[in-house]
Parts: sequence; structure tokens; C-alpha cells
Amino acid sequence: MKSRFKQLTTSNIVAHLGDVFEFCGEEEYLGEPVTMAQHMLQGASLAVHQGLSNTVIAAALLHDIGHFTSEFGTFAMTDTHDRQHEVFGAKVLAPFFPEKVTQCVRHHVAAKRYLCATRSEYFSQLSVASVHSLHLQGGPMSATEVAEFEANPHLQDIIQVRLLDDAGKVADLQTYDFAYFVDLLQALVDQHCH
Repeated sequence: MKSRFKQLTTSNIVAHLGDVFEFCGEEEYLGEPVTMAQHMLQGASLAVHQGLSNTVIAAALLHDIGHFTSEFGTFAMTDTHDRQHEVFGAKVLAPFFPEKVTQCVRHHVAAKRYLCATRSEYFSQLSVASVHSLHLQGGPMSATEVAEFEANPHLQDIIQVRLLDDAGKVADLQTYDFAYFVDLLQALVDQHCH
């Protein structure tokens, strides 16, 4: 997506993210009964209803932003390689948001691999699209990868964002709109950058 801002700053990053939701959010979230924007808004709205922290709410809202900032484009069911949207999303957010937010974004894909390796019931709950992308992303983690992943100090929040990601795929679920989250996002940016 081409941004209306020549350079992203602390004063325009939230508006830029709002533009992404407005102009790209109606894209189909391939293999799921929701658009990309609906998916991310569902995860964040569920986080609000569960009384989770502002950092988890923000990470749930922004976890898939890399689908629109990646040079490789959005995920397709015909993909034969991983587009690494989580890496690109974290890269855009890192200068502006607390590390916990960017860690949750960067590792929400790894969390799926982790949960497949550590929770026997988890794989059976994945959607068809999530199973397809899991294979492209390396499949369930090995024991060594699990041990490394468990060393992340933000592990529990990362897993929480992953579970919100999985839950945010419900057709016609009522959610807050992006405007509801603007003040929360700006407060996190201000806290991180000052």
C-alpha cells in the first residue's frame, strides 16, 4: 500500500495504520469467512472484552499488518513459500511501539508452530488456511525450537495474541471499529517514544 505520508513519525503512524485498515482492510482474508480488517478488529475486540492489557489489544489489532507492508503481498492458498508477513509487520511497528507489541506481532506465527508442538488438541482447531500456512511456515516446532521459544520473556502475551488471532475468524461478529483504538494506540506510541 502506498502511504499518504512521505515519512512515518510518532504523530502520523496511527493515522497511517488507520489508512491501511480503511483502504486495504476489505481484502479477503483468504480461506476465512472474514475480511482482513474484520479479522484484526475481531481479535482486538475480543481482547478488550477479556480485559487484556493495552499492549495485547494493540498487538491483536496489528498482528497481520505485515500482509499490507510486505513486499511479497498477501497470503494466498496457492502459495508455495512463506511470505513472512509477521517479520514485515514487526519491522514497521518497531520504531513506534513497545517491544512487547512488536514481539507479539513478530512471533504470532511461531506461536502457532509452538502450540501445534505442545498442545495436542490445538492442531485440530486450526482452519484450513491456517493448516496450509503452517506447512509453509515450517510445521510444528522441534523440541529445540520449543525450548528456544519458551525463553522469550513475552511468551504468554505472544500465545495470547495467537489465540486471539485464531478466534478472530467469525462471520458477521460485531466489533469495535478502528477509531475506537486510536487513543490506545497513540498512548502506546507516546509512551514508547518519549
